[in-house]
Amino acid sequence: MTRAETKERNRRALLDAAFHVVSRDGHRARLDEIAEQAGLTTGAVYSLFGSKGGLVAALVTDYLRPHYEEIEQAIPAETDLLEAVEAFARYYRRSCDGPAATSALALQITLLDMALHDPELGSRLAASVRTQERHLIALFTGRSHNGKAVTSHQAQRLVTALRALFVGLTQGVILGLAPGADEQYFADVACALASNACLIDQEADAPA
Repeated sequence: MTRAETKERNRRALLDAAFHVVSRDGHRARLDEIAEQAGLTTGAVYSLFGSKGGLVAALVTDYLRPHYEEIEQAIPAETDLLEAVEAFARYYRRSCDGPAATSALALQITLLDMALHDPELGSRLAASVRTQERHLIALFTGRSHNGKAVTSHQAQRLVTALRALFVGLTQGVILGLAPGADEQYFADVACALASNACLIDQEADAPA
């Protein structure tokens, strides 16, 4: 293997090990155990990620990247805003029934707990999520709604609201607290949110 291939193999091994240990132990996750599961030393963690916080932030990015790539594929390019939002909502609801849904929720809750215990790590996690959300903002920007093109600022506000909506609904579905929340329900509430004038139609909220 080349040096670059070895580095990538070690990086992948550490991320996979971190997923299992962090999902189980949260903020109590130990670097030495993560490194041991990866067949490496803690020195490899510092060399590749800089710190435990860097490793966890990279884990979030690694976890979210394929998720957002799938969303991009699920949303047709030539549709207006509400059609795009509906496709997004239906994709999100289908993910609740996937084989990894429960483990994904467990990781989400664990990461929130870690962020509360470590403000610096919380800032890094938030930055990682914002980076991925920019892909969604780009997906909605420029789409037609009520005869106008959605601005980047409006798309940003919408993405923030949709993320909060879907996180809550997804937790409800997986935990059995949202009976009747099928694909159509997800689509209906998401489109109702996207149609709200305070999110989409008011140019006064956009920066000058």
